Amino acid sequence: MADGIINVLKPPGMTSHDVIAYLRGVLKTKKIGHAGTLDPDAAGVLPVFIGKATRLLEYVAEDRKSYRAEVTFGIMTDTGDDSGNVICTSQVFTPSKEQTAAALNNFLGQIMQTPPMYSAIRHQGQKLYQYARAGIEVERMPRTINIYALEVVTQGDSYLLLDVVCSKGTYIRTLCEDIARSLGMCGTISFLLRTAAGEFLLKDAATLEEIASDHRKHLLSPEQAVKHLPELFLTEKQALRLSQGVKTSIAGTNDGRYRLKAPKNIFIGIGCAEGERVQAEKIIDPFTTNYEVF
Repeated sequence: MADGIINVLKPPGMTSHDVIAYLRGVLKTKKIGHAGTLDPDAAGVLPVFIGKATRLLEYVAEDRKSYRAEVTFGIMTDTGDDSGNVICTSQVFTPSKEQTAAALNNFLGQIMQTPPMYSAIRHQGQKLYQYARAGIEVERMPRTINIYALEVVTQGDSYLLLDVVCSKGTYIRTLCEDIARSLGMCGTISFLLRTAAGEFLLKDAATLEEIASDHRKHLLSPEQAVKHLPELFLTEKQALRLSQGVKTSIAGTNDGRYRLKAPKNIFIGIGCAEGERVQAEKIIDPFTTNYEVF
């Protein structure tokens, strides 16, 4: 099995783990993982990493994500979506466009969010949703998230359809509940679609059936995971030294993280620069040559 990434269109009704289990059989590999869990009822972009590419999972997890979400007013459930048990109801009214815009504006930028009980966050060795299913409430600490964009697609009599661009760690179910609360109503997610995860877009995603039919057609280079990082082009000697873990001086290199590119545009891994000195952070394909390193 080749190393790489597949941009999967996760269907509703499957967990992210279900998708991995299915593809593990299709691709006949054990070294496989996904970037960014999607709720079972949600659909959309789920980048799946295979082989050596799994070492780059953390870099996609850092990227911003985009969603289209529908919040229905008047009910609130224990799971935060319409598959859960109703725990709160309220009267429903249609806020003005000005009221909606003012409410959404309060959620833009850096905000604090308390993770929901129905989440995969671990507490004392167990996932929160395991406590929730047992009827146990666990205290959760609010976390800092970023909402980069929050726009109304459609406003109906009892719902809002929103486009959201957010940082990692954002729970859209909780965001929609909080938006409904700010408008004086209960609310719950009735539709959720992830439209982008970093560089991976919905328009390019493949269904499980398409992947099973011809997975190589949908296999992307591991480098696709870090396309958001600038390139640093290396000489053969520099590529060899960095592959061997040797910190290397490269004049004119600004501080920051880079995609390391050996001659012939070969991606070898990730490096960090500080004071024009570059250190390999993660080498995926070590560069080899007959050069003698001094």
